[in-house]
Amino acid sequence: MASSSAAAAPYRFLSPLATTSRTLLSSILPTPATTRRRLLLSSTPAICAAAMAASGKAGSAPCKVVDSHLHVWASPLQAAENYPFFPGQEPTLRGDVDFLLECMDEARVDGALIVQPINHMFDHSLVTSVLKKYPSKFIGCCLANPADDGSGIKQLEHLIVQEKYRAVRFNPNLWPSGQKMTNEVGRSLFAKAGELGAPVGIMVMKGISSYIQEIEELCTDYPATTVIFDHMAFCKPPT
Repeated sequence: MASSSAAAAPYRFLSPLATTSRTLLSSILPTPATTRRRLLLSSTPAICAAAMAASGKAGSAPCKVVDSHLHVWASPLQAAENYPFFPGQEPTLRGDVDFLLECMDEARVDGALIVQPINHMFDHSLVTSVLKKYPSKFIGCCLANPADDGSGIKQLEHLIVQEKYRAVRFNPNLWPSGQKMTNEVGRSLFAKAGELGAPVGIMVMKGISSYIQEIEELCTDYPATTVIFDHMAFCKPPT
């Protein structure tokens, strides 16, 4: 979706930067080679400015529009035949890839990063099928499985190496009750992501203060792993 060359067209992100790949970021936010750990908190204006500065020709190159964080899930027919929803996570809105492509075409969006949705939990087969069907349109961010048996570590390696996902999401709320991201499985997942060159997007749904100590510990112990905060909790709607 993006070239790593200096002449690559700038990218405009529609929302605060979510989980994405080193390759996608390399043409937008160049960083020194010695920087091994990065905590990325970016906004749309900052991304645009950085992209234009990197291109050296602000306003002269076409601006490709990339949605940096979205989900897709099965249609009712797909769910019935091949891609069932996780119990209790059945969606109430349409979110199949055909609908997404219609919306992207209408809004003139060129590409997107698809994050594995909670609707399918750790079954990545639906998103994987979309990534394979539209390889020039989408890249994927998988969902880390922190199961006690450690099966999520092999799954992570398979998704990154074999299925070509480019990043992994950590959702602290999916860890077994009473456990933290810094448990043995969490550490192994975090280290494996760094080994494979996959950024970890941490979804701090309940506010960063609840998880900052765990995040700092993981970043300190595994500096090769890139970390992105892809949520900073929810805003309270005005009343």
